[in-house]
Amino acid sequence: MGVAIRVVLAEDSYLAREGIEQVLERAPSIEVVATCEDLDGLMAAIDGDRPDVVVTDIRMPPTNSDEGIRAAAQLRDTHPGIGVVVLSQHDDPAYALALLESGSEGRAYLLKERVHESAQLVTAVEQVAAGGSVIDSKVVESLVGARSRLEHSPLAELTTREREVLSEIAQGKSNAAIAESLVLTKRAVEKHINAIFMKLGLADSDDVSKRVKAALMFLADTEPSQPS
Repeated sequence: MGVAIRVVLAEDSYLAREGIEQVLERAPSIEVVATCEDLDGLMAAIDGDRPDVVVTDIRMPPTNSDEGIRAAAQLRDTHPGIGVVVLSQHDDPAYALALLESGSEGRAYLLKERVHESAQLVTAVEQVAAGGSVIDSKVVESLVGARSRLEHSPLAELTTREREVLSEIAQGKSNAAIAESLVLTKRAVEKHINAIFMKLGLADSDDVSKRVKAALMFLADTEPSQPS
């Protein structure tokens, strides 16, 4: 086995922090090198323990607002090689888009309920450590649903299978992972992706992180509702 991924965990709830730490420590690929309960403690741990990945609550002291998002943005400038997994109780797409605003590489947004599904949290840590992106499937479903309801949405031109593939793209999955999830050949996945990006007017890219951001930005770009 290779060198374990060094993780700093930031969560202000003691019980939640203990539970998340136990999930992470059970993974052979991960070593939790520090835990903390506020933004100042997180930044100090990053400087002192030099982690590969930060797993952080979205809201912590001192303001209990968006500390996790702000930490991710700051790390993009100060420690660009550190991946960040933000955990939140909210499936509001605005939070996920705020996380990706300064770049999607090495960033993940998961709902806290996924902590009980240990494989998803561990996979997210491994993905961001490698520079990938992961967005919770519930957030993606919310975006797809909102966009689909628009009268003139280009999503209306997508087939059911193409919509399924788009959802998988936005979750940060590679072509191989999409093929496995949807029981398709890699060649079929490539054809679907080409069709999706052509219909949506998005520039295709082999970089998974760029595909995630492009898909999310499109899905979030809803037209303002008309006054009733």
